[in-house]
Amino acid sequence: MSRERSDFLVGLFVLIGLVALAFLALRAGNLSSFSFAPTYQVQASFNNLGGLKIRAPIKSSGVVVGRVTNIAFDNEDFKALVTMELEDRYQFPDDSSASILTSGLLGEQYIGITPGGSDDPLRNDGVIPYTQSAVVLEELISKFLYNKAGE
Repeated sequence: MSRERSDFLVGLFVLIGLVALAFLALRAGNLSSFSFAPTYQVQASFNNLGGLKIRAPIKSSGVVVGRVTNIAFDNEDFKALVTMELEDRYQFPDDSSASILTSGLLGEQYIGITPGGSDDPLRNDGVIPYTQSAVVLEELISKFLYNKAGE
């Protein structure tokens, strides 16, 4: 094999390796699913977010319909305020509910949206009125142990 051919193969192998590393880095950072579709923002308040993170998916019926863009603390209501971007092609009624769910037993957390029955859609900068906070495994275990100790 000539020197130029082996140099080309080594370069090709290195390039494929770099592309694979970039792909893995994007997957690990949950950035591989960028969407350039038009979006609208909505907000929801939760008592407990658990391990919800920015860029977490928002799903409805198992389909990713948006992403979490910001997490803040509301000093007036003492709740976590989550800002979400939903794709324009997915229009939800304004009485929809949002829940923080977990993929599997110990998987990543995401927001699940259950559509309501209203005829009016959620608008940009709208608020999802009905929310259900995350189920934190540590709290469940401590409540179980506390109840068993009380018996």
